[in-house]
Amino acid sequence: MIRNIINWMILARLPFHIAGLLPFVLGSVIAQYFTGKFDWQVFGLAILAVELIMLTIHYSSEYFDYDVDMLSARYGKSNFSGGSQILQSGVIPRKKALFASFICLIPAIFIGLLLQFRYKTGILTIPFGVIGLFLGLTYSAKPIRWAYRGFGEVVIGFCYGWLTPVTAYYLQTGKIPIIIHLISIPLSLSIFNVILINEFPDYLADRKGNKNNLVVRFGHAKMRKIYTIVSLGICISYFIAIMKGIPIKALFIFSPVILISIITAYQMYKGEYKDKKKLNNMCARTLIVNLCISISIILAILS
Repeated sequence: MIRNIINWMILARLPFHIAGLLPFVLGSVIAQYFTGKFDWQVFGLAILAVELIMLTIHYSSEYFDYDVDMLSARYGKSNFSGGSQILQSGVIPRKKALFASFICLIPAIFIGLLLQFRYKTGILTIPFGVIGLFLGLTYSAKPIRWAYRGFGEVVIGFCYGWLTPVTAYYLQTGKIPIIIHLISIPLSLSIFNVILINEFPDYLADRKGNKNNLVVRFGHAKMRKIYTIVSLGICISYFIAIMKGIPIKALFIFSPVILISIITAYQMYKGEYKDKKKLNNMCARTLIVNLCISISIILAILS
């Protein structure tokens, strides 16, 4: 029983959910900071819905990415790509993952309806949820499969970088001010880089499985330059966002992470991604940059 629960947790890839939960917390905290509005019931229900949506999407993606994740294991899976490999091991039947995806979807829909009609969070509540679900479910699912057409990186950047914090702010206030858009830019760019660099170790498997993401379509050499440019954009856009009203201490908290971002971008540009061990570390640091954008601002506001 315990082993089965652990397998389902691994299948959900729970550690990666923090990349979706933190931006939501950030949007809520920023709403309270600028407007003084914060409803704990709305926050609790909404963050539960976000988690259910991520479970829905992760279970669905594991089902639809089955073949390419099988190839990933064959060519050499990294810690940040290639899925959980739980379905490939056979300990959980593949169809059960798809069933679990729909099971998680049902309460997420109910919470969305409750927020809009019981808590009066605004007319955009359900549309925001529908957009997130649609883009997330079609990320890997046929016939759209954004991740297989070279749009997956942008879709994730939009959902995790813009949609999540904007929705959180909107649910608390019913408004979408300029500041939340500015904060979403470094978030969007950083999660874009997370997805981009995670495609590097999966290149052979993705190419063999016709997963035509940006790295497969344009190659490592061009995408390392894009990664470097985006890294510069993260630093610039973060600084601009801070200058528009976020406590300046956020910049001091984030400054060591800027150094990490610069070092990682330099390594990418120099082609050090060719070393498997170095690439794995670079993937980890890219994720840290993304997480610390939210963490630094949250800490600055709450401290």
